Amino acid sequence: MKERIVFEDNDILVCHKPAGLATQTGRVGQKDLVSEIKNYLGGNSYLGLIHRLDQPVEGLLVFAKTAYAAKELSRQLTSNILNKQYFAVVSGKGFPEETKLEDYLVKDNKTNMSRIAEEKENGAKRAELWVKTVTYNAENDMSLLEISLVTGRHHQIRVQMANAGFPLLGDAKYGTEESKQKSKEMEVRNVALCAAGLTFMHPKTKKKMEFQTEPKGEIFQQV
Repeated sequence: MKERIVFEDNDILVCHKPAGLATQTGRVGQKDLVSEIKNYLGGNSYLGLIHRLDQPVEGLLVFAKTAYAAKELSRQLTSNILNKQYFAVVSGKGFPEETKLEDYLVKDNKTNMSRIAEEKENGAKRAELWVKTVTYNAENDMSLLEISLVTGRHHQIRVQMANAGFPLLGDAKYGTEESKQKSKEMEVRNVALCAAGLTFMHPKTKKKMEFQTEPKGEIFQQV
């Protein structure tokens, strides 16, 4: 666990979640990050879960070690003070310039999937993000994208990218048959998405905290 910790003090803990590990799960016998951190902290230590990453997604997460820190970080999350930046590898040439995507999403709890919806549809929530292409690999027709979330909806990046015609490689839920075949050929076993940047105000000192990490997935190196 120690090698995954990026920063820790008396109030917060920032760590890199590997792809394939659930953030938190109630399934018996299945490992999850929350349980690993609690074991690391020991005893009856407080641990506040502020935000999550999908199981097949890697990247940075911040946890609260006090109730006050949890309340303050949750406030920052809902107020868009806590910001997250992502890298993604998608099938296709990507976006020629920085682009804002705005859609409405509806979550289906039975399938644990979200879909694009009309604004007036029951349960629809606005989803907004900014995306730009970092590099394009013409040989394999895939792009490395940098994405900044404005809202934080269920599977938001995965759904919006697929809807825009650029499904994430390794995404079995929202990918096209073409992107799934390409993922199989390139042996992409997890969703090619990494929460690589995290910015927020320290809940106690009020100092601006900025963290960056390099994606570990092999596909990020190939693109």
